[in-house]
Parts: sequence; structure tokens; C-alpha cells
Amino acid sequence: MTIFGIDVLSFLVVAPAVAALIVLLLPKQRDVARWAALGFSVVIGALCVVVFFNYDRTQAGYQMVSQVPWFALIGASWHVGIDGISATMVLLTGILFPLAILISFEVDERVNMHMALLLFFETGLLGVFVALDMMIFFLFYELSLVPMYFIIDQWGGPNRKYASTKFFIYSVGGSLGMLLATQLIGWTAGTFDIPALTQAWPTFTGDNGTFLGIGIETVKALAFLGFFVAFCIKVPVWPFHTWLPDAHGEAPTAGSMLLAGVMLKLGAYGFLRLTIPLFPDVWVAPINILGVIQTNWAGIFAFLAMLSIVLGAFAAFAQNDIKRLVAYSSVNHMGFVAMGIAVAALAYGQNFMEATTEHMQSAIIATNGAVMQMFNHGLSSAAMFLLAGAIYHKTHTRDLTQYGGFWVKAPIYGAIFIFTSMASLGLPGLNGFVSEFLVVRGSWPVYTGLTALAMIGLLFTGGYILKGIRAVLHGPFNLKWRDYDLEIELREVVAIAPLLVLMLVTGIVPNWILPIINDSVTRLFGG
Repeated sequence: MTIFGIDVLSFLVVAPAVAALIVLLLPKQRDVARWAALGFSVVIGALCVVVFFNYDRTQAGYQMVSQVPWFALIGASWHVGIDGISATMVLLTGILFPLAILISFEVDERVNMHMALLLFFETGLLGVFVALDMMIFFLFYELSLVPMYFIIDQWGGPNRKYASTKFFIYSVGGSLGMLLATQLIGWTAGTFDIPALTQAWPTFTGDNGTFLGIGIETVKALAFLGFFVAFCIKVPVWPFHTWLPDAHGEAPTAGSMLLAGVMLKLGAYGFLRLTIPLFPDVWVAPINILGVIQTNWAGIFAFLAMLSIVLGAFAAFAQNDIKRLVAYSSVNHMGFVAMGIAVAALAYGQNFMEATTEHMQSAIIATNGAVMQMFNHGLSSAAMFLLAGAIYHKTHTRDLTQYGGFWVKAPIYGAIFIFTSMASLGLPGLNGFVSEFLVVRGSWPVYTGLTALAMIGLLFTGGYILKGIRAVLHGPFNLKWRDYDLEIELREVVAIAPLLVLMLVTGIVPNWILPIINDSVTRLFGG
């Protein structure tokens, strides 16, 4: 499948960057830049939908593959392709960007630059999701950091300098280890090609079992740690999460939508694409903690996932800032993704080591739930940040204690707010329930104790969601806002409507997307 003689995935990666350059060079007129950016993003989004629905779930391996020489000296090439997991992430990206750009119509300063950065950000994200070469993966992984840094730094709230700097330091710090890990693997194995490495690297023994005088098992462990920390920061998993509330709290509405909706998925995607298939033996290697606890890296990751679910919910419940409440909810919800990945890592590692495992079916269910949760959280978190931004731009405060009784002035906003909150809560019939149920169902036979503890976080999820609803919509009306128009705007309704439809459809008929995920997940485990 080609467009203008370019394969469709390469076109998808390059098109937003070209569009960004065009928008940047347009006359400095707000409406011209806004509508041009929206038009470009809609076309790119439509192409993402076409790519998703042209993916053939019955065909094994990567599809729409293109590979051409790029950096032959080090064994790197321009290699792109998709499977069911990456096709789902491409679809999510294509859906959210036009909606975020529509919300960005509220930006009045340096509009051309703002819109160009959003489009350039899309190039970085799509590049990660279709990359089949580790150098290409790393290049776009880092590229996505730059526009988001400037979006927060230039168009964020009062503490934007602190938030953007913290975001940059955390991200670059993790990426440094990731770069070193990428180089270690590439130099040791002689290639950066992900499909080739998936076959060769887990059993690669180097020259006489060493590389640069270091034992190959040590090389693997160091490379694993580099990826592990980088992806934990991006997910983010507790305790690597502290950059997230500040970044979300200060980012403009569109920045928060895309940061939570898509960018957090890069870490989870990296675990599924790189660390599980490349390091199965490291995940299950025994670890003795203080001579008392016998575990492995999969168990450690499951423990961190449980803490993310529980402590993320506790932190969200304690917030009186509506954006920080939603930000901590992302830590809570992405904890379920991490739990599913931990189950996948354990089963994949045991299968690779030819150890008897009774949990393969549970791992398939949990991994399906993790990928589904990545998609569902993208929808609900983007919608929640849209609603938080909508009320902030009318009241100019994020303090929940200053709200109250908004049902009276904004009944349409209230109805949408409750619907979206229930989807985030995991109400049966809406999208959040499907994915979290799959993760819990798959995790229970494997990490029973940790999953049971995680249910405390699920309980408090209901607590912080109901706290938000009560603070915004119920109680006595705050007369401070009696002369304000608090109702949601038509532009905001248009932007959130596709998300509401997808939340409902996915909750009722999840099989419009789940079989595509399931086929790739099953093949990941050798099915």
C-alpha cells in the first residue's frame, strides 16, 4: 500500500512533520494556522483509520513492512511495519490528534508554532509505534520529547518552567540508559533489527561468551535495566511517576490530552515490543532480596504495578486540583497496564526457559487487557483532561473547593462529565470495565496476593471519581459564578463526541478491536 509512491507507514510518519513545516510557514493569522493544522490532522487521522482496518488479523508477522538501508555502517535500517498491537496504537494516535488540535483553537499566542509542535509531536509518536529497528525506535522516542517540552514550557500554567524542566530531566535521564542499552545490544548482536533480534538475542552468547571482556549475561542484565528504567518513567510506574502530576497540571489542555492519551503508552509499548521478547531469561532469573524474599524482575514489576494502582488512587483522592486529580488517576489506571505486562513477562520468560507454566492462558488474557487498557485509557483520560480544561478556561481556577453546584448552570457539561467519569471508573457497559476486567482476570491466577491488594486501589478509584463529581456538579451553587457562562462550548462538544461514542461502543461491543489485539498477543506467546 503506497501513497505518492511512498509506503503508507513511512508516509504516516513523515506527513505530520511536513504538515508542521507548512503550518509554521503560513501567514501569521490565527484562523489560517488553526484550520490548516486541523485539516492536516484529519487527513492523517483518516489514514490511520484506513491502516487499522486494512490490517489482516489472520496473517502472521508484521504487515505493511518497508525496509531500506539507512545507516549500514552500524547495521541500522529504515524498517517499519505493524502488528495488531501497534495498529491499535496508530489508531489511537490518529483519533486523538484532530480532537486535541480542535481544542487548541483556544490558544491565541504564537498559534502557528503551537500547531506545528503538535503535528511534529504526532510524527514522533507514530514513528515509535511503527518502528522495527531499535535505532529508529530510539530516534522517534526521543523526538517526541522535544515538542511536548516546548508545549508545556511556552503555553503552560504559572509553574510551567519547573514542570517542563522536570519532565525533560526525567525523560532524558531514562533515555540515556535506553540509548546505552540499545548500543550494547546492537554492537553485541551486530544488528538493530527488532524482528531479527527477537529471534537471535535471547540466545546470543557473543564471542566466547563475552563482549568487550564482559560476560554476555551481564551485558543482557545491563541492557535490560536501561530499558526497564526508561519505560518505567514513561508509563509511569511508581516511584518513577513524580514528573507526571506537574507536567499535566501545567500543560495546556491539548498537551495534557496527548500526554496522557498517547505519550504514556510509549513506555508500555516499549515493554511489549522490546523488553519482553528480548530479555525473557532476565525477567525470570531468580533474585534474592535481603536473603529473605525470592522473586524475579517480573515479580518486582508486578509489585510496582500494584503500588501504582493503590498509591495512584490514594494520591488522586487527596487532590483538590482537578487536573492533578486526573493526572494521578493516570498513574492508577496505567498500573493495570503494568500488571498485565508483568504477567506477560513471567509467562513469556518461563516459556522461553522451557519451564512448566500453568499460566499461559492467563498471560494471554492479561496482555490483551493491558493493550486494551492502553487504548481505553487513551480515550477516557483525553476526555477527562478536555473537561478539566473546559471548566478551567471559564473559571480560571482548578481548585475543586471553588466549584460546586454546576449542574444548575451547565447541565450538558454535567451529563458529559458523569458519562466520562463512569468510563474512567470502569462502569460495566463502558470501555474501562472491559480492559480492567481482563487484566484482573489474567493476573489473579499468577499474582493473586498483589492483585487482591490492587483491588484497594480499585475501590478508591470510585472514591476519587465520586469526589470529583460531587465537587464540580453537586452541593450548593457557588454564587461566585452566577454571572459566568459555565456550559460546555459547541467546539468542545464536537471534540469530545467521538471519544464518548468509542467509550460506549467499546464497552458494549469490544470485539470490534479486541480480536486484532488478541491475534498478535497470542502469536507473541507462540500460539
